Amino acid sequence: MSQLKYHQADLLAGTRHGFFTRLGGVSNGLYDSLNLGLGSQDEPAHVLENRDRVRLALGATDLATGFQSHSIVTEFMDAPHEGLPADGLVTATPGLAIGALAADCAPILLADVEAGLIGAAHSGWRGAFEGIAQSVVETMCQHGARREHITAVVGPCISQAAYEVGPEFIARFEDQFANDLDLFIASPTGKSGHHMFDLPGFVTRQLVGAGLRDAHVAKLGLCTYDDTNEFFSYRRTTHRGEPDYGRQISAICLPETV
Repeated sequence: MSQLKYHQADLLAGTRHGFFTRLGGVSNGLYDSLNLGLGSQDEPAHVLENRDRVRLALGATDLATGFQSHSIVTEFMDAPHEGLPADGLVTATPGLAIGALAADCAPILLADVEAGLIGAAHSGWRGAFEGIAQSVVETMCQHGARREHITAVVGPCISQAAYEVGPEFIARFEDQFANDLDLFIASPTGKSGHHMFDLPGFVTRQLVGAGLRDAHVAKLGLCTYDDTNEFFSYRRTTHRGEPDYGRQISAICLPETV
């Protein structure tokens, strides 16, 4: 069995968590090898085996992910319920791992260890723009978390250096997020009206805007587009003209007490 590779963050100490790469699974071809995307055209049996490997790596009894649609819906889950329409999940159940799938969008893992609550969210630019960070933080607080105790880490996603956007994209921010226009820099391609957008920077600001302390928010700084060995990337797949792509997972679990 090949070794799973995943990244961790000190801010999430007290939880079992991992920002998993694409390494260590059983998928092959375009999906080589730890593809967690049931919505891909990969063999379903391969994806299910990959999911089980992630579950085992976290020491979890179950692993749940939502049916993601770039929404701001967050659901509280006290038992595994696969495919629940949501881009954010929250649980207080030890042993239940919750996760977010991504392939350029930003996964977010959150925890209030003192309250015994964790969260996971999928945040592309649209989810960040509409408020998925606020949604998952609010759901955690509704179930007993305190904003000043919540820590959050933004996982591997597309970096500013790889994320070119057109004039219609920045126009949305001019209308609603004028204070965040510094997250755009001129595109090196020289295309009129095109800029490079800092998605992880925007998601980080949204978490702080949701009431989290600056010191309790971090980003891993890993680019899914640039690192072909470790990560799947929707944009890279598009640029290469490939027919499909895999998804990696970021997942978190409260340890079960003995």
